[in-house]
Amino acid sequence: MQLKNVIESPCGLRYMLDQLELQSGYARRWLLDAPLMTDAEEIAAAYDVLHRFNDFVAQVDKTYIDTLLFKLQGLKDIRTTIKNLHNQAVLDDIELFEIKHLAILATDVAGLMKQHGMEGVVDIPDLNEVITILDPDGMKIATFYIYDSYCAQLKDLRNQMRQNPEQQDDLLLQASELEEGVRKDLSRQLHPFAAAIGQAQLALAQIDVNMAKAMQMRQMGLCFPTVSNDGTSHYEAMFHPQVKAALAPRGRDFQPVDIAFGHNPTLITGANMGGKTVVLKTLTLCQYLFQFAFGIPAASARIAVKDEIYFCIGDEQSVEKGLSSFAAEMKNIDAVIKASRENRELLALIDEPARTTNPTEGAALVSALLQVLADKDMSLVMTTHYDIEPGNARCLRVKGFVNGEMDYQLVEVQDGEVPHEALNIAQSLGIDGEWINMARGLLENSPSA
Repeated sequence: MQLKNVIESPCGLRYMLDQLELQSGYARRWLLDAPLMTDAEEIAAAYDVLHRFNDFVAQVDKTYIDTLLFKLQGLKDIRTTIKNLHNQAVLDDIELFEIKHLAILATDVAGLMKQHGMEGVVDIPDLNEVITILDPDGMKIATFYIYDSYCAQLKDLRNQMRQNPEQQDDLLLQASELEEGVRKDLSRQLHPFAAAIGQAQLALAQIDVNMAKAMQMRQMGLCFPTVSNDGTSHYEAMFHPQVKAALAPRGRDFQPVDIAFGHNPTLITGANMGGKTVVLKTLTLCQYLFQFAFGIPAASARIAVKDEIYFCIGDEQSVEKGLSSFAAEMKNIDAVIKASRENRELLALIDEPARTTNPTEGAALVSALLQVLADKDMSLVMTTHYDIEPGNARCLRVKGFVNGEMDYQLVEVQDGEVPHEALNIAQSLGIDGEWINMARGLLENSPSA
């Protein structure tokens, strides 16, 4: 699975990508093509590199950083040219320019990185020989021309054209043939460097991406996670960057949440508008960010690696497939159940399943789902506003109203009973008082009150 396959997940991954200050379109394409890492050592190595860039951004003068970022803006996608070179095609002037430009750019960036002890953090191949081939006059200018230095006969013909304009047509044909010969010779000389040129382009994209990730970490207050080896994940002061950013203009702060979960199911209960969905979105976002080596929105995080991530959120009506919200939701949850029976590490985050059906059947479906998944070797975090028997699930509840204000912290409880706070929430929103008071009266006089 690649980043581009999950970028539209409703967890907010698109927002994080859009906030990256990438300098080149090629780096963005490379990042979107990046695979979800499922090997703990690979993830740890990726974070080691990001650590170096984070320290680099923190310690180096801003003017120097700006110079490096400006250089990276010159990175272009020349994969087709590199492929042609690898296949021993004769390159045209534009393709030869692209290679020369990349070689000079890679050499300049390598020099800038070396000045601050960053050489080797991302390996940039030495392309000085490529520059020598394409810049025989040593001008170090990122343009390309069939220079006179390439061929004495060509130089003589060009002099003749300047001195004898009346012979220009015949001489131009001869010069064109010689120029094509030079292109063939240059392509032949460059062919052994095709792999190194491709590696240089990739290295520059990696530098661009890691610089952007490091700057994002500092701007958003993200943390470096550690890799959990026992299958459990722990977050302290976890927050959702997009929701936090949306609250700030209104003078409101996002309330961070602490949460931990492992292979036993975790059930989160609470009234509607109690923040349960935001918790699941944030957990999903954090898992993806972790396995694509981004900073994590939390004060600290220890995260277990998963082979697959399932985020099932309600109201997923599928017009294309002709499915209602309930049918689409059932299909998604069915995929989780099927995957849970295979030998893979899964993380399933299921938000208020069966919310769109009648409460009696809905509660039965949620209870049954919890039982079906309870003995599977997977991590399950599920929210609900149904009162159900939790079985062996760990139960967390949104703290709810405290002193007239909503507290979104999660507290551990012994059962899955849902707090009845819908009327308090409605009242806090300024909903019509007559309606709310009448509802309170009906509740107080109901047989179950």
